[in-house]
Amino acid sequence: MQKEYTLEVGGRTLTASFPNWAEQTNGSALVRYGDTVVLATTVMGKSPREGIDYFPLMVEYQEKFYAAGRIRGSRFVKREGRPSDDAILTGRMIDRSLRPRFDQRTRNDVQVTVSVLSVDGMNDPDIPSFIAASLSLLVSDIPWNGPVSAVRVGRIDGNWTLNPTTDLTPKTDVEVIVASTEDRINMLEAGASQVSEEEIAEAIEFGHRANASIIEFQKNIQKEIGRTKSPVIILEPDEALVQEVREFTKNKLEAALFQEFKQERMEAVTALHHAFAGELKLKYPDDKMRRETALALFEEEINRLVHEKALRGIRVDGRKPDELRSISANVGFLPRTHGSGLFMRGLTHVLSVCTLGAPGDAQIMEEMTGEYTKRFMLHYNFPGFSVGEPTPNRGPGRREIGHGALAERALEAVIPNVEDFPYTIRIVSETLSSNGSSSQGSATSASLALMDAGVPIKAAVAGIAIGLMMGSDGSAQVLTDIQGPEDHHGDMDFKVAGTKNGVTAIQMDVKIEGITVDILKEALRHGKKARMKILATVSEAIEEPRATLSPYAPLVQVLKINPSKIRLVIGTGGKTINEIIAETNTKIDIEDDGTVFVTAQNQTDGKRAIERIQNLTHETKIGELFQAKVVKIAEFGAFVEYLPGQEGLVHVSELASTYVKSVEDIVKVGDIIPVKVVKIDEQGKVGLSRKQAM
Repeated sequence: MQKEYTLEVGGRTLTASFPNWAEQTNGSALVRYGDTVVLATTVMGKSPREGIDYFPLMVEYQEKFYAAGRIRGSRFVKREGRPSDDAILTGRMIDRSLRPRFDQRTRNDVQVTVSVLSVDGMNDPDIPSFIAASLSLLVSDIPWNGPVSAVRVGRIDGNWTLNPTTDLTPKTDVEVIVASTEDRINMLEAGASQVSEEEIAEAIEFGHRANASIIEFQKNIQKEIGRTKSPVIILEPDEALVQEVREFTKNKLEAALFQEFKQERMEAVTALHHAFAGELKLKYPDDKMRRETALALFEEEINRLVHEKALRGIRVDGRKPDELRSISANVGFLPRTHGSGLFMRGLTHVLSVCTLGAPGDAQIMEEMTGEYTKRFMLHYNFPGFSVGEPTPNRGPGRREIGHGALAERALEAVIPNVEDFPYTIRIVSETLSSNGSSSQGSATSASLALMDAGVPIKAAVAGIAIGLMMGSDGSAQVLTDIQGPEDHHGDMDFKVAGTKNGVTAIQMDVKIEGITVDILKEALRHGKKARMKILATVSEAIEEPRATLSPYAPLVQVLKINPSKIRLVIGTGGKTINEIIAETNTKIDIEDDGTVFVTAQNQTDGKRAIERIQNLTHETKIGELFQAKVVKIAEFGAFVEYLPGQEGLVHVSELASTYVKSVEDIVKVGDIIPVKVVKIDEQGKVGLSRKQAM
């Protein structure tokens, strides 16, 4: 029988086993947490890929609908296809925690695939997926400097909770996924309800401590069943070539690189690169590998130079370590949109546009565990022209989805509840020019657009990217508002967004082993200082949400009806509601609890629709007076419609104060008569009186 390894994590049992199901992989691991089960597999190419200057790692996270006992809801497509946004985001998180632990000089393809095989609806599969991915690499023969571990930290009723179950997640005001090695933090993903930097640091420390036991658990497994690591070819240039590159770039590279403006910097560095490539072709015409290695070393020289200078407080554009680039904010410049905001920080320029819609415009999301609706969404675009490149537009990729999700998370904490603002809200952030942290530019410009649209957000949001340069001796320099070479060659990308009251979102990844808690705290301090400066600029453009909506925005009005009366509004086969929609030019959405949302382009149409619904669902009371229309005559009285769709009987004895020989002597079909409610029986039938009304 296959041996199982167990560990208690967050009050539940984590089980790892290594069956030979995927026998042709380099390594695989099956991890179970509750009744959630994931399988991670790892394979490596047999030889290095030629002609590339990067480490080719692919991390895939696959959701399977059968894992939750569901068949996909699409009528025509039942097979899993394009991964959901959540699957893409989980895959990105796992990638960001694994990648720094590889030797980046490796050129063999490595693929890690995590498949969700069973999901219990209580234990999110992302955390066991991190651990399974780490274990699959750890026990394989693929060279990798692991393990890593990840946990989710939530705060419920003031107490830190490890891996809260999905029913508890809505109760948390802080949620942080902390990935780390034994003593360093190497990936963060967080959302919070405007909490302090100190509280965020406390949550991260809590998660880091919890990871220690999972790291030890993995190491013990590796000692017992881990395979010997295979040798791979590492691009290791000889010292002579290193010196040759340094001799060519001496003085020239620094002059080209350290310039205030990106365009001049790029042109100078590119010209130097081309000159060096030409010199190499003349010197080594028949040695392509040596030429490629030398050009890779050219990039390494940029990396070395940027680090050395930054550690001495010197940045490529001349700013101080904690200095922001020039910033500006603007709102309300697009005449027919519901709200618009433009935020510019240096060469990073992001336009966000807010559109308000009916509750029924909310997006229906289909996942393994079921469907849900999403009323606030932020979509991020990053076209090639934003970095001066002619690239085709092929729709959003993993980067666009990841950046959009981060900006969306940053704003979720300030979006009003549906009870207070019953609109569907969509933001589109267009990156028009990029030179560092367009995702945080999106969070800021989206905040501007929301306020311009009159959305009563709780506070303005701003975001910033903080970087890090580490020296070989352990020295470190934290940098505010990283751009260009600092982003590409830096050791950390720490994005933090929030309001004047606290943090709302964090995303961090590193290119080194990880960072210490002390560095993390310093990055948080830098982030807060920069955020306050940006918020001051935002306040100059617009201090608070506009008091009224755009005249082009729809009007959403809300009323409550008795849930038992919903059928009266809908009618047989939807006939009644469709008639109201057509006659009043509105859109009507009804919740199961009797909440009705009426969306119209003007107040008049909205009021007409509401009046129709109120009449249909009116709770009739004894003593009420109405003007009713006679719809049918009988020997014993007249049936009248006193409200649209609601009828009652005026008995012959209640038609007049004198004796009535024939009903038609008093009323005829089509007459409008005053009536008073005098009786409602147990079956809800209404008795009316004309004589008492008169």
